[in-house]
Order: sequence, then structure tokens, then C-alpha cells
Amino acid sequence: MSTICAISTAPGMGGIAVIRVSGAEAFALCDKVFHPRNPHKRLASQPAYSLLYGSIREEKGETVDDVVCSVYKAPHSFTGEDTVEIACHGSLYIQQQILQLLIRQGCRLARPGEFTQRAFLNGKMDLSQAEAVADLIAASSAASHRLAFNQMRGGFSQELAHLRDQLLHITSLIELELDFSEEDVEFADRAELRSLADKIERTISRLADSFSVGNAIKQGIPVAIIGETNAGKSTLLNALLHEEKAIVSEIHGTTRDVIEDTKLIQGILFRFIDTAGIRHTEDKIESMGIERTFLKMDQAEIVLWLIDTTTPEEEILRLQAEIFPHCRGKRLIILWNKIDLAPCAFRTIDAEGITVSQIGISAKAGTHLDQLEQLLVEASRLPQLTEQDVIVTNARHYESLMHALDAIHLVQQGLQTNLPGDLISQDLRACIHHLSDIVGDVSNDMVLKTIFERFCVGK
Repeated sequence: MSTICAISTAPGMGGIAVIRVSGAEAFALCDKVFHPRNPHKRLASQPAYSLLYGSIREEKGETVDDVVCSVYKAPHSFTGEDTVEIACHGSLYIQQQILQLLIRQGCRLARPGEFTQRAFLNGKMDLSQAEAVADLIAASSAASHRLAFNQMRGGFSQELAHLRDQLLHITSLIELELDFSEEDVEFADRAELRSLADKIERTISRLADSFSVGNAIKQGIPVAIIGETNAGKSTLLNALLHEEKAIVSEIHGTTRDVIEDTKLIQGILFRFIDTAGIRHTEDKIESMGIERTFLKMDQAEIVLWLIDTTTPEEEILRLQAEIFPHCRGKRLIILWNKIDLAPCAFRTIDAEGITVSQIGISAKAGTHLDQLEQLLVEASRLPQLTEQDVIVTNARHYESLMHALDAIHLVQQGLQTNLPGDLISQDLRACIHHLSDIVGDVSNDMVLKTIFERFCVGK
């Protein structure tokens, strides 16, 4: 396997940059360009986890930069291979010069995610832990950081390993009976097996159900901002984000497409979605935007309905008839906007299946926006998470769990109807297969390529 190199720190110029070199020839290749202050020392002869100060020099002897090299010896490194990390000054020129020197000496530029992929291939982490590395880097809130860190440390893997052990136990008992089928021997009580299968089904269901919470934490809780044209939706979006994200105009129908951005409120990431104003129009483009408004309402967890305080009651009732069918099972916050121009009068809302809150605001003046943010936090309904909580945040993991759930349901049905043991065993092995796919025990090269190419270069 070739020796690879890449810049591991964030792209751009900074105080310090780190260039990582990993592979069997890491020490030998770095020694060709690195000259320690003590000329008798070489990287390969240094103990693991040691630092060596010196300079990087070109072939002609010209110094590129003074650097510090960190030494990691296989298998005790991130990749499981011999690794050198070169800490240099953060000049773009210096970074590129060192990379070019290493490549001329025989290194290959690393592909996206190749360091983490080698860690997986060398048994330093399983696939779910490797995927958590990317999530940890992309974490934008305390909750998403906590979940990614827990998964990277093996919390999810341990839960799956326990499930597979239980499934293998059932499989071994049933297949043992098959080996002694002529003697009519029963090694396990069917009621006990049904109880164990039910317990496994509940655990898989819990993990699969947690995906909705995990996805909200990872991607941000979707909040649709809806209302009539000129109700103040774009003004509210700009006020919440503290930037001019959306065009604000007195002309009706200015917003014709969906505008999205995120904001962190009390450690919770919200994804605000400004939508086209709801009204009857002959404009085809605007009509398409209004269709997307209702689509985003269906996808949102929270809906902010902006109502101009001067809107006639009959118009509010007409809008209510259109909006409420899309809000079933959601949190609806009615915002009586422009209270700086006219007082608002809260209405009695009869909305079956919808949790409704109301507040008066002025999006333009910023009145009561702090109270709105508090309502959003309360409406998020996110559970209090600890480092021990196992929450699924990855769509690939969720898909595998759903397949495993289908398989364990077949096992439960087979045990209930006294299906032959060989058929039950087949469904048990299918369930084990899908759970193993999450941690990479059965993943093919195409799956691995798809996963790791999403990583940044240098990781």
C-alpha cells in the first residue's frame, strides 16, 4: 500500500498547518526532506509519540520552513500505519512546497477520507465509527457533537454487537436442533425464544425510531415560515439570522422560491425555511413557489404562521382551512406580526392534532423575537441527551435497521406459527447481515467508496 500525504488542517492560511504522511515508507520519505536540529537523529529511530524539531529543505539545500515532526508508529496511530505529522507555518506557499517535496520523494496525494479509510481497513475502527469522524468534523451544535463523539467512541457499535450476540445465540440453538432433527431433540424452549426475539425487536425499533431525533439534531430542526404575501416572512427570516438573506419588498409575490438557512438557538440547530406567500395567482412561477410552500410545511417539524394584524377575519379563516391540514402532528406557532402598527387579538384556535402557540411580534422592529426563540426551543421537543445515549443520525444506518426490523418480524412470525427451524434460521441470518452491514463487516468496495469520498482531503 502506497504512502500518502495531505494537508490535515482546514484549507487556507493560518498560524499553523499540519501535513500528515502515512504508510510503510512514511519515516524514510520524510527523512529525505526533514533535517532535525541534531543531525544524528532520524524519524524512524525516535520513540513513538515523540516530537522532533528541524527544517524542511529542498533538494538543493534551501530551507522551506522550520517545522516540528510528530512520530506515530504502527499500529499505534490513527491509521494503524507509521505516520508523521509535520507542523509548519500556515503559509499557503509553504504548505504546497512541502507537499510537492514529499510527492517528488515518492508520496502520493491522499484521496478524500483515505486516512480514515485506512484506519477502518486496518481495524482501528469499524465503519459506523469511521462515518462518525465526518459527523464530528461537521458538528454545528453541542448535541450533534455529543452524538458524533459517542458514536466515534463505539457507543453505537457496542449496542449492535450486543444485538448480534443475542441473534447468534438464537441461531445457534435453532441450527443445533436441525443437526439432531432425527432424534427430535429440542435445545430451547420456543416461548423463551419468542421472548428473546421480542426483546431484540424492541431494541431495533428503538434505534430506528431515534433517527427522527438524530436527523433533526444533525441537519437542524426544519421550521417553515408561512403566510400571505407581504405578511413579513422574509423580514422575519432576516431578523432571526441577523443578515439580509431574503429580499424584502412591498411588491406582492417577491419570494417565489424556498430560501433556507440555519441558526443555533440555546445549543439547538434550527433550519428556517422562508416560503412563497400563499395567495391565488395566475403567475405560473409564483404558483410553483406556492406548491413548494405546502411541500415544505409537510416536511417541517415546526410551522411559523405569520398573520398581519390588520388581516380581515374571513381571510384568516380561509387561510386556516388551507394551512391546518398540513400541520397535523406538528407544532404551530401563530405570529401576529406588525404589532407596532396595530394591536393583535389572539383568537381561540380549535385545531385537532395540532399543538398551537400564539405570540405578537414586530419582525421589522425585532419586538418579542427573544420570546419567539424561547417558544422555538420549547417546541423542538428534543430529549435531554447524555454521552451514553445511542441515537441514529445516519440515513444508511437507518435503512439497514429497517431491513433488520423486517427480518426480525419474520422471525417472530415464524416462532409464533411454529415455522420449520431452517426457515427461521434464514431470517435470523438476514437480520444479522443487515446489522453487520452498519459496522462494515459485509460492506462491498462500492459502499466503502461512496462513504469515504464524502470526507474532506486530509481526513
